[in-house]
Amino acid sequence: MNCSPEVENMCKVRSGANHGPAPIPEEGNWVKAYEIKDISGLSHGIGGCAPHQGACKLTLNVKNGIVEEALIETIGCSGMTHSAAMAAEVLPGKTILECLNTDLVCDAINVAMREIFLQFVYGRTQTAFSKDGLPVGASLEDLGKGLRSQVGTMFSTKSKGVRYMDMTEGYVLSLGLDKNDEVIGYKFVKIGKMMEDIRKGISPQEAYDKNIGKYGRYDDAEKYIDPRNE
Repeated sequence: MNCSPEVENMCKVRSGANHGPAPIPEEGNWVKAYEIKDISGLSHGIGGCAPHQGACKLTLNVKNGIVEEALIETIGCSGMTHSAAMAAEVLPGKTILECLNTDLVCDAINVAMREIFLQFVYGRTQTAFSKDGLPVGASLEDLGKGLRSQVGTMFSTKSKGVRYMDMTEGYVLSLGLDKNDEVIGYKFVKIGKMMEDIRKGISPQEAYDKNIGKYGRYDDAEKYIDPRNE
């Protein structure tokens, strides 16, 4: 290592306070992380793009510094889904440092990667105090039935009020309104379960009818509206 003449001419002063890094919680252990291979855990990172047109939720399961599992969920931008497809291919097998320095094309996914990196290196993972962490495949538990992302989509205006379109339960078919025109329930179809049934050979109409549900006081409503057309 090259040093300036000023440094070369300095005498050495030893430091007595060299105790290494502070330990961080990782999968039920306290670990002093010196190298990337010292990092393990499962956590999430959320990122948005520069124009704030979309967002990404990134979940990584890291074992000994290596990404063993990646779940990328995006919303609000059609191009982001294609970037997510690429990210899902390239992230597993890399060290978490490699992932941080991999161009994931989409700003939102890159920001999510930055945020999740900070969670890992500061010991703020979901599995910080879970012995041996979580097995590969654990991120799928964040998904709904049929392994679909849980999405909420609501629209409202001052003049016409609110419209529920997608809830955790599924795709909203109609809203139930009381005599004051206030929402008291809704009817929905469970898209994930419906698609599972169709894939198993059930006819689309039967699968559709089988997976319709209601929430709230839907049956007591004075009238019903289609949230997309009325």
